[in-house]
Amino acid sequence: MTTVTVKEQNELFPVFLKLEHLHVLVVGGGNVGLEKLTALLQNSPRTTIKVVATQFNEAVLQLAQEHNTISLVLKPFSPEDVAGADVVIVAVNDREASREISLEAKRQGKLVNVADTPDLCDFYLSSVVRKGNLKIAISTNGKSPTIAKRLKETFNEAVPEELDEVLDNMQSIRNRLAGDFSAKVTQLNDITKVLAVNEKPNPVYQRKERPWKKIASGAALAFFFMILGRFVFSAITFDEVSTFVGNIEPIFYWMVFAGFLAQMVDGALGMGYGVTSTTVLLSLGVNLPAISGSIHTAEIFSSGISGFSHYKFGNVNRKLFKVLLVPGVIGAIVGAWLLAKVGEEYANYVRPILAAYTLVLGARIIYTAFKKNKERKKIKYAGVLAGAGGFLDSFGGGGWGPLVTSTLIAKGRTPRFVIGTVSITEFFVTFASALTFFTMLGLSHLEVIVGLVIGGMLAAPIAAKLAGRLPMKTMFIAVGSLVIIWSLRILLKAVGLF
Repeated sequence: MTTVTVKEQNELFPVFLKLEHLHVLVVGGGNVGLEKLTALLQNSPRTTIKVVATQFNEAVLQLAQEHNTISLVLKPFSPEDVAGADVVIVAVNDREASREISLEAKRQGKLVNVADTPDLCDFYLSSVVRKGNLKIAISTNGKSPTIAKRLKETFNEAVPEELDEVLDNMQSIRNRLAGDFSAKVTQLNDITKVLAVNEKPNPVYQRKERPWKKIASGAALAFFFMILGRFVFSAITFDEVSTFVGNIEPIFYWMVFAGFLAQMVDGALGMGYGVTSTTVLLSLGVNLPAISGSIHTAEIFSSGISGFSHYKFGNVNRKLFKVLLVPGVIGAIVGAWLLAKVGEEYANYVRPILAAYTLVLGARIIYTAFKKNKERKKIKYAGVLAGAGGFLDSFGGGGWGPLVTSTLIAKGRTPRFVIGTVSITEFFVTFASALTFFTMLGLSHLEVIVGLVIGGMLAAPIAAKLAGRLPMKTMFIAVGSLVIIWSLRILLKAVGLF
């Protein structure tokens, strides 16, 4: 006799409720109740919610103050509390009490969810991926909320923010289509077929096209850096190079270390080249104009390669690029001009201010490591942000990546497109800053520039290999701690305590 094994399946029926039209009862005002309240408000912020508990923690009280749709009732649960509720969520840390509340709610015909007790639930609260109007709910049939959470993180990265714009465009197209329902469905299917069907190109054509595409890209990149190298090194005479090679001082090796460390950080996190190298060079006593000019000269090469790579792999949001480009370049030019005018005369005043600035950036990086995912918010002043980033990048020798990248990601933008777009924009910002320094100060401090370039070249392949392999949280904490330590050292030195 053959035994047939039936594979278990998820038989839950997925629905999306308009909770703003319903009343929800939450029993419990502790950490579990807070978690349920937060989930409700993130997805349906206009929901009418009554919370019954014998005590409320501070976070629940704060939510009630921020949302006038939440009412708190300080008392033990009683059957009368269920009256008027459409949905009941039990969030108390007592299994027997949870069972009794669940049975009472079901007796009154209400749908019930009991935290961490699947057998008492009529429905589960799913992990939700939200991209504007698009919402994806994830269920593991109550078996593993942790897996649902990890899948949510994966989908958050994989689904581009631009898909929300696609939905808006599709709605406009749908409203303009003529014909009956069947005709509209056919036309919309034809339009969206590209999202579901990957048509394979002709293999013969593909074999012919790919080598020429690589050759064209390589030639364009080589020509670009040939022109760039000619521009940069036309300001350096052979005698200067000979003198430099014959008189290498120990500080040169510190420059190599600074370039190596900065590129490691930037390659792994997509930010931090200027901040890291600036804090190292400030610690070594290099003056501010030399720091900013040298960093931007060296960074032209790394940002050029990085930006080209991101563009080639489709990581650039063109709309965001256009918003960031002009303000970023203008800010960089203004910052470089002002620093060249101020010069070393005010360096002793600016250095501790800059150290305080990098200290704040270090704290911000660490905060980012522990910050929970937030829903996407519209960025109203991206141009102003780019201008400030460009200015601080030139005037302080760093800040474009940490300021612009971290702000855009904190607003809910997809990291892949943020890092790619900010990286390609950084080349133009860096080039504008370096060109301003060349025009006003000429090219000096060769040992700083060469050291940063060599260090960056050594670190680039290592950083590329590590990127995506080390835990991002660990990297953020390590970088933030390093920047804070260096910044504190400069501040303590400024007040005579170091």
